Amino acid sequence: METYGLEKLGIINAKAVYRNLTPAQLTEHALCRGEGTLSNTGALVVKTGKYTGRSANDKFIVDTPAVHDDIAWGKVNRPIEKAKFDAIRSKVIAYLQGKEIFIFDGFAGADEKYRIGIRIINEYASQNLFMHNMLIRPTAEELEKFEEKFTVICAPGLKLNAEKEGINSEAAIILNFKKSIVIIAGSKYCGEMKKSVFSVMNYILPLEGVLGMHCSANMAMDGSGDTALFFGLSGTGKTTLSADPNRGLIGDDEHGWSDKGIFNIEGGCYAKCIDLSKEKEPEIYGAIRHGAVVENVIVDPETRVPDYTDNSLTENTRVSYPIDFIDNAVVPSVGGHPKTIIFLTADAYGVLPPVSKLTKEQAMYYFVSGYTSKVAGTERGITDPVSTFSTCFGSPFLPLKSSVYAELLGEKIEKHGSNVYLVNTGWNGTGKRMSLKATRAMVTAALNGSLADVEYYVEPYFGLSVPKTCPGVESEILDPQTSWADKKAYDKKAKDLAKKFVENFKKYDHMPAEIVNAGPKA
Repeated sequence: METYGLEKLGIINAKAVYRNLTPAQLTEHALCRGEGTLSNTGALVVKTGKYTGRSANDKFIVDTPAVHDDIAWGKVNRPIEKAKFDAIRSKVIAYLQGKEIFIFDGFAGADEKYRIGIRIINEYASQNLFMHNMLIRPTAEELEKFEEKFTVICAPGLKLNAEKEGINSEAAIILNFKKSIVIIAGSKYCGEMKKSVFSVMNYILPLEGVLGMHCSANMAMDGSGDTALFFGLSGTGKTTLSADPNRGLIGDDEHGWSDKGIFNIEGGCYAKCIDLSKEKEPEIYGAIRHGAVVENVIVDPETRVPDYTDNSLTENTRVSYPIDFIDNAVVPSVGGHPKTIIFLTADAYGVLPPVSKLTKEQAMYYFVSGYTSKVAGTERGITDPVSTFSTCFGSPFLPLKSSVYAELLGEKIEKHGSNVYLVNTGWNGTGKRMSLKATRAMVTAALNGSLADVEYYVEPYFGLSVPKTCPGVESEILDPQTSWADKKAYDKKAKDLAKKFVENFKKYDHMPAEIVNAGPKA
């Protein structure tokens, strides 16, 4: 039996070893093993049990002298001793003995200069299919010559003893940069694998002068290379607004920005399914077919029709599919330097302008801040808006100090003349959310250059340059104050939010003064 080098990891008596099976073969294995069922469109539907999202408290980075000074240690990047990692790794290897093993060898990074070989080792065929979708699939020739630079071993069936292992629960996601390996145990949530690869790339790429970014990217289809980036946390509209049928999709989540331009780190998309409809998001809806992996969506047992409105398992229902399942996908997934960068925020306080133009320093400030907010009713227990700040719009996946990513962004904006806009897809003083039609018009105006030629004014609390007019948008919408019946109430809310920004930014004590000074004044 061919083992494809598993013995180097200590896996020496596997029941069977499968490498780079086709989606049809992996789907068959998953069904035979009872890992899931088929939807009416042929997609594989799985349930991930207890873990339906990332388990942030269970993620660790092995603290070694080689990486200690580089890592931004804290609540996000928790250190773990090498001895504890070695013990858990040994348990994972022992657990996999005698089991069927599914290997996928693929690439992270569409730019061949910066791509790295990633080996995925799974006990579940469904998880292997997931990573077949999410990584860049090698040609037959590339597979023959394949060399892995990083290995991800995923054993969700292994439940760890938290007390004995010195960890926080039965699950663990551990990155060892020195040994070039990731161990995932105890969680069936497929996103842990995807995000671990992203974390690896966000460690490697900046050391080569490449900015790793948690964003979507699209480009004009006229051959101009006109590329745009969309940053935004969950619920801001990042996926929806970047999925423009008039532009080519480079990628929906993870990218690098090199001296040559933008490239997708992945080979697929991992889209939310909650309340998905053919009318609102036809591209994603149509991509849920044979080869796709659907997580935690309830399917009618008779008709096999998914109910995308059912959140009984989780709000975080997902689907993974290869990027070429999208008709307007750009393959290979590379583009030029971004002409336009959009920071998306959903401000529940009703005070941030619907659209504003940022200076380079402001861009760095709002990039580092990574602000959005959750509104009452979106999560259990939330009765008032809750401010959310996620460093560089992706703090869970950034191992290095935030200044590294911010400075790279600033350098590239300056060098390539990118225009940066902050777009608020949230609420105004009436309590109503910004219409998708109006937001699309603002984004379109930013992309086609219309906003570069209009008159601006500077609002008083955040120092943001706000356009007085925007094609396709009523002018009174552009000034957030006009939606407030009580101007004093607006002033108070604006001051309150400005203070939250200032307080949040205090933790970045290593940040250059010009970035700090570009933010609001409390």
